[in-house]
Amino acid sequence: MFARTTRVDLFTLFGLIFLILFVLPVTAAPVPAPPSVAATGHLLIDFDSGYVLAENNAEQRLEPASLTKIMTAYVVMKEIQAGQVTLQDQVLVSKKAWRTPGSRMFIEVGKKIALEDLLKGMIIQSGNDASVALAEHIAGSEETFANLMNDHARRLGMINTHFVNSTGLPDEQHYTTPRDIARVTRATIREFPDIYQWYATKEFTFNNIKQHNRNKLLWRDDAVDGVKTGHTEAAGFCLVASAKKDGMRLISVVMGTSSEDARASESQSLLNYGFRFFETHRLYGAGEKLASTRVWKGSQEQLRLGLTRDLYITIPRGQYQNLNAGMRIEPKIIAPVSSGQPLGKVNIALAGETIVEDDLVALDPIAEGGLLQTAKDTVLLWLE
Repeated sequence: MFARTTRVDLFTLFGLIFLILFVLPVTAAPVPAPPSVAATGHLLIDFDSGYVLAENNAEQRLEPASLTKIMTAYVVMKEIQAGQVTLQDQVLVSKKAWRTPGSRMFIEVGKKIALEDLLKGMIIQSGNDASVALAEHIAGSEETFANLMNDHARRLGMINTHFVNSTGLPDEQHYTTPRDIARVTRATIREFPDIYQWYATKEFTFNNIKQHNRNKLLWRDDAVDGVKTGHTEAAGFCLVASAKKDGMRLISVVMGTSSEDARASESQSLLNYGFRFFETHRLYGAGEKLASTRVWKGSQEQLRLGLTRDLYITIPRGQYQNLNAGMRIEPKIIAPVSSGQPLGKVNIALAGETIVEDDLVALDPIAEGGLLQTAKDTVLLWLE
């Protein structure tokens, strides 16, 4: 009797083990809370999706110090892109640029310096003198250049940012936020990948003076390829860092830490957290056909629908198989239809909760149909 009971218990036990290992769904481990960061404000986002992985005081207006130069460089790159200046331009160094206090690349008043060298001196050596020289060359004065900076800030959605100079030297009306500085960083990486590579340069020599990049993470982590440090007494020690690992790029912002080592270690902690517990996937490409739908009274009956931009999602690791995609399309679409016209939604959900929703748009234009097609579809619509 005892032996028989034991055998049944063993079979039951083996059955439970089988169910646990092979039948029951495996639940991914929960994502732990982000690390505590000793900074006045910080932010960690995925570059492709824009998903926020960690933040604190991300909307607080703070002095950016030399993080300002991310926007200064961005404006210079936009001017190059527009054909207004070139990397080969010879820039005359003014007394104001030469006398600018703070970090320097040691340009000399009255000399002409290649714009490319000034841009590298600002990005790698954080030269305030280079920043002012570039601003004056592009806009005539640093004050006018600051207006350009603010114009681009508004266009990028940096609603809590205002610049009064190109360097980041202290001023009560010169401020930004962790979220806003991340916006211009994303734009820089996306729009100017060739010049962005300079942010990974560890040292630059000008006028026989070699200076090292102040971003310590460039030496500590091979995945890190930028971006910019900043420091004033009022702003504390700041760092915008970006790293790419296994196709996933993260951007971290820490503002108001206590030391050079602190800004580096806090940034590293954020990046490690993001790469360890999250993953990013490209679900659909821009212009890719996701669905077709009927068009009434048009020159053709079928319309391709898709997205205007690549759709990326950032999710906890191990959750990709639990994603669900859905589409909602307008029930009656009547020509004419213009290319890019929103006609529905793409919805991506995880565990029943929407994580991304984007417009489903017409990929092609469809003109109004002829009289016969219009009359036929009118009758069919009446019968529906």
